[in-house]
Amino acid sequence: METTVASCSKQTLVFALNGEKVELSGVHPSTTLLEFLRLQTRYKGAKLGCGEGLSQLSCWIFFAGGCGACVVLLSTYENEQVHDFAVSSCLTLLYSVDGCSVTTTEGLGSCKDGFHPIHKRFAGFHASQCGYCTPGMFMSLFASLLNAEKSSRPDPPPGFSKLTVSEAENAVAGNLCRCTGYRPIIDVCKSFAQDVDMEDLGLNSFWKKGEGAEVSKLPTYLPHKICTFPDFLRDEKLQIRSSSLSSPPVTARTPGMESLRKGQYWFAPTSMVELLNIMESEQGVQLVAGNTSSGIYKNENNCGSYVDLTHISELSEIKKDDYGIEFGATVTISKVIDTLLGEEKILGSERGLVFRKIADHLNKVASQFVRNTASLGGNLIMAQRKGFDSDIATVLLGAGSSVKLQMGTERFTLFLEEFLQMPPSNWNTILLSVHIPSCSQDKAIVNGISNVGKYAKETTLLFETYRAAPRPLGNAVAYLNAAFLAEVTNDKVSGNVVAGHLRLAFGAYGTKHAVRATKVEEFLVGKFFTPSILLEAIQLLQEEVVPERGTPSAAYRSSLATGFLFDFLRPFVQSLDEPVRSVENNIGVGDINGAILCPEVDDSMNNSRRKSTLLTSNLANRKSFTAISGDGCTEPSIISGRQVMDIHEDYHPIGQPTKKVGADLQASGEAVYVDDLPSPKDCLHGAFVYSTKPLARIQKIEISPSLASQEFVTLVSAKDIPEGGQNVGMLADEPLFADVLTECVGQPLGLVVAETRKGACIAAENVNVGYDTENLEPPVLSIEEAVSKSNFYQNPSFYHPEKFGNFSDGMSVADHKIHSAEVEMGSQYYFYMETQTALAVPDEDNCMVVYCSTQIPETCQLIIAKCLGLPEHNVRVISRRVGGGFGGKAFRSVPVATACALAAHRLGRPVRLYLDRKADMKSVMGRHPIKVKYTVGFKDEGTVTALHVDILIDAGISEDCSSTMLITIPEALKKYNWRVFSYDIKLCKTNLLTKSAMRAPGEVQGSFIAETVIEQVASALSMEANAVRRKNLHTFESLKVFYGNCSCAAEYTLPLVLDKLLASSCFDSRADAVKQFNSCNRWRKRGLSIVPIVYKVTMWPKPGKVSILNDGSIVVEVGGVELGQGLWTKVAQMTAFALGKILNDTGEDLLKRVRVVQTDTLSLVQGGYTAGSTASESSCEVVRLSCNVLVERLMPIVAKLQENKEQVSWDAVVLQAHRRLVNLSASTYWVPAPGTSQYLNFGAAASEVEVDLLTGATTILRTDITYDCGLSLNPAVDLGQIEGAFVQGIGFFMLEKHVIDYDGLVVSDGTWTYKIPTVDTIPCQFNVEILGSGHHKNRVLSSKASGEPPLLLAASVHCAAREAIKAARSDLRAYSNSEAPSPVFRMDTPATMDYIKELCGLDNVERYLQSLISRS
Repeated sequence: METTVASCSKQTLVFALNGEKVELSGVHPSTTLLEFLRLQTRYKGAKLGCGEGLSQLSCWIFFAGGCGACVVLLSTYENEQVHDFAVSSCLTLLYSVDGCSVTTTEGLGSCKDGFHPIHKRFAGFHASQCGYCTPGMFMSLFASLLNAEKSSRPDPPPGFSKLTVSEAENAVAGNLCRCTGYRPIIDVCKSFAQDVDMEDLGLNSFWKKGEGAEVSKLPTYLPHKICTFPDFLRDEKLQIRSSSLSSPPVTARTPGMESLRKGQYWFAPTSMVELLNIMESEQGVQLVAGNTSSGIYKNENNCGSYVDLTHISELSEIKKDDYGIEFGATVTISKVIDTLLGEEKILGSERGLVFRKIADHLNKVASQFVRNTASLGGNLIMAQRKGFDSDIATVLLGAGSSVKLQMGTERFTLFLEEFLQMPPSNWNTILLSVHIPSCSQDKAIVNGISNVGKYAKETTLLFETYRAAPRPLGNAVAYLNAAFLAEVTNDKVSGNVVAGHLRLAFGAYGTKHAVRATKVEEFLVGKFFTPSILLEAIQLLQEEVVPERGTPSAAYRSSLATGFLFDFLRPFVQSLDEPVRSVENNIGVGDINGAILCPEVDDSMNNSRRKSTLLTSNLANRKSFTAISGDGCTEPSIISGRQVMDIHEDYHPIGQPTKKVGADLQASGEAVYVDDLPSPKDCLHGAFVYSTKPLARIQKIEISPSLASQEFVTLVSAKDIPEGGQNVGMLADEPLFADVLTECVGQPLGLVVAETRKGACIAAENVNVGYDTENLEPPVLSIEEAVSKSNFYQNPSFYHPEKFGNFSDGMSVADHKIHSAEVEMGSQYYFYMETQTALAVPDEDNCMVVYCSTQIPETCQLIIAKCLGLPEHNVRVISRRVGGGFGGKAFRSVPVATACALAAHRLGRPVRLYLDRKADMKSVMGRHPIKVKYTVGFKDEGTVTALHVDILIDAGISEDCSSTMLITIPEALKKYNWRVFSYDIKLCKTNLLTKSAMRAPGEVQGSFIAETVIEQVASALSMEANAVRRKNLHTFESLKVFYGNCSCAAEYTLPLVLDKLLASSCFDSRADAVKQFNSCNRWRKRGLSIVPIVYKVTMWPKPGKVSILNDGSIVVEVGGVELGQGLWTKVAQMTAFALGKILNDTGEDLLKRVRVVQTDTLSLVQGGYTAGSTASESSCEVVRLSCNVLVERLMPIVAKLQENKEQVSWDAVVLQAHRRLVNLSASTYWVPAPGTSQYLNFGAAASEVEVDLLTGATTILRTDITYDCGLSLNPAVDLGQIEGAFVQGIGFFMLEKHVIDYDGLVVSDGTWTYKIPTVDTIPCQFNVEILGSGHHKNRVLSSKASGEPPLLLAASVHCAAREAIKAARSDLRAYSNSEAPSPVFRMDTPATMDYIKELCGLDNVERYLQSLISRS
């Protein structure tokens, strides 16, 4: 019977969602699971975190599921078994879940039905701050737990799972968090591991310090309690169905199908015959399996239909024989890994070597929840068709793999190399399968590899893979990847190792696809490995494989290729002054360190096993300690740490490590953020239209006629501002929309409004903007251009640069001088997990209610009122919680809220606006880039006598809050006693996006400048930098000179902090060990540094209101906004403490009665800013004062009850107060007393790093922090702030490179191109001590700030990396007779791995080999 296209159709989509049956019809084929969940269900736990908006073809575009906020559990039923795996719902097309079961975090527990043990542990381990990422973290961990229980490992002790510590840590390796610093999240994961040492788990609310850490105290984990695949799906046999499913057939359309594009359908053939019929009848179809490629490429082929390949059995088969394994093209990467590892166990370590190495490498590709759906064939098609930098293509090319293709009716097999070299395949080319050959000593079954004649019996087969990428555990495209397969043989006569045939494959090289270095292969065959042969091979490699012109970091990639080849071959070179392994000792199977190791040196972190040989990440190759898994293998553990603090009882429950308010709700997905609010009736959606020119006149803004459909409503621009309103987006110099002239790329020109978010995004992308640049000056696109044109903002009247001493006098007494040295600091994007969002709802009497994710509701209200020409009482701004702010939800949130309100006002309908990640990154800049020039004089012993600093700041097209940098930078610079100090700062006006405040704005740059000066002085004197720091620390007398009366002598705790840190970190002994290590290791160097901070903060006024309700429950309002920093938690504790005075109790019972509610600008005025680290303290103080008013009112009632010998309880007091008509609501506006609003914070960090000199990869081995919190209001909250700030600082100093093009367009515009710290890039050992420095007279219950100052401490990682680089450059000078690198060098931020490699020497391998050759 002939198969027709129409037979591949069914109009109903059926699946389970949290155990409930869902039936849908008329679904658009491009609809994703996340889109459905958020727009059509009540479940909002899965978040839109890294969404990249919509392409012109109505397809959601996501950067490879890069953040994990949208992770859900997908369950299928095959062969009478349920299969569970985590997936990115943003990448999963809704039609692909037909017959499956979907579980979100809400389906596993709730406030009403009881929380899941994982929910409770996230809350109890203080592992949720803003909470936006927490549901995704939860689902990733839950999926790992489910699958571990299905393993054949022995049952664990009660309360534990079958997970190992290593597996538990890796469970969330692909999830991003910007708040916590990851350490408490890892503790949550480890708490379920069967091999965890309970005493190693960090601070939590399940047991107190000194109590026994027992699993029985944790929320009980029952592994088999939850059913993820409901019976009705099994009964109806809707699992993976044998009949193909699709959206309506070509011959029939279901109503609603043409909502955005006509002619788009979904087909799910079950055979190749059906597939070929569809492809013959449908032009330009899109073949999909996992759909993860949509995270990288937009649909450029204008596809009309989608064809799901996953139901074709031929494409999902796995076949094994003696010659290897053949994988169907739709087999997922995760299944490929499992199959390869399973086969390796059967074959043994020798025959299964290639399989194991490939599996290990594939585990570093993407993240687990992407690998679970991404297909092997899809990855290779991307590599061949799009030039995608595929690790898989490179590794399989090195292994000699082949592919089977079908073009039309013709089938043929090609070696992978031939396939990659073909012209890009067209849409009708189908990749059927991939064959990976097995390898053994007695079979020449790998293409291009054969045994070496006379050495056949003694030949060893080697296979290694390499990758250098910004993250160790994946989720990052590599700078370079490689795979090497070789035969080597010992020559019995000479003792040398001779090369047989080789396969040397390189990828991500800036070439069109992975390539083989065939000339190098041919050159090496039959040769003994000697330094001269290695050098010739390297030189030949550099000639043969050349990055294409324009390839980023081309020289670095070439250097990596050299390093990889050298690392692969160096163990076989006898004349290298390094250990050499005989091939008879299992070359390629055992450990090859490649370094001269001294037995007495602890090298536990440097076990560079060839077991995986993945040179990954700027912060990579971490080996802290090993854990034994259930199947007997050893696995590396990522992180350990300790937390030290004194829990004081002075103001109970203040001072207790109480768990964060709402943390359970955040984990269960029930916490409501702005985009979770249900859309009101007739709600419209907006999307900004941005300028694509840096400086131009706007001639026209037109909507494409083809998009003027039922979706599109209107374009709101400056012309729509009502009479009496102003075109204002923030401050006076920043318009809401560019009107006549656009001043930078990314400046908003208008707001497209449509019926749906998707429609708005499509329309915004297709707006036609006409520009004119005639007679305009060229745009100013750099600080240098601004300086050349004297394009500066005028300094504000309050700015008066301080001078300490006479600079000429200070320089005259100096023994040494450094003149006009320079350093630069790049920008840093906020990367809050929740992007900018607002919902504006018109209200009666010309009023407007705006729900906004903002740190400054009062300013939003002010600017919206100005824009609309309304009195402020007509505008109500509400902010319940913010999914991360870091300063980015302050001034930069205002234009979003204002544009939303303007559109709602113009149309008289609700309008909501949610910037996708790409739009957010291209329009909301972040930290200020800075260029610095300094001159310093100093004595022989390292004492600085004078310092002058010239600072240029790129402020962008508007001033925003940049003027505060004029104050904050020098305040942080004054952390050392420079004796004489002067500075000059200029704000440069450029045609680039406006820069704004980001966590520790100015302070982090100023502190880094100070450390740079210290480092340069130390290098010039050949002294230890830490000794120079000690020489220039403030005494209390000099502190008063530089900072005035911000601190009394008793409060100057920095010397105490440093002494404690030196002792607790064993700094001196570790410094000696680092020197020993560096003298014994050639290709890895370590550095150790200690950095102190002095950080001035300012307390600002805050309003507050406390009300006691009829039943005794308490509601609190404060001006501060909950951003994840624990403000609500501290406020609740303060309320319980202050009201507890009524009954003289500890406040524990009252704490349960307190609810802190959202910020509302009409309910509580003068809210001010939630910024600067002090909003929690200010809010607590105003609440304390408000409670004192209530206490004063209620104490007479208590006295009367006592007098009458009646029961004195909280309920009794409240009841009597109501009867006596006592006012049970009190509000206060707290203003700091004169002279007490500012104070100094002190802290220090010691960090040790290890740098791989072949890649520039930097591993943070250990960080110790000691930070003075005064008497902490909540040590758990403050600990989270310290760790989170420090890790965010790691991003600024080491990882996050913000890139713009020649027009100023942001290029690093998503998770694909912008890398924040992850689980695998934080310190392997992370120790924090919170110093309780006692009572401070003018502080809020003696507390001190913790939100921003610890970020500065991450400079210790940068300084430690500098120390390691110094050691590397010292070796380089020993190799080189000429062009030796200077011991004094400039080191900017961020110090990414390519930059560090450049400082270590891009040609260090060649110089080393040349030195050996010249000596011989």
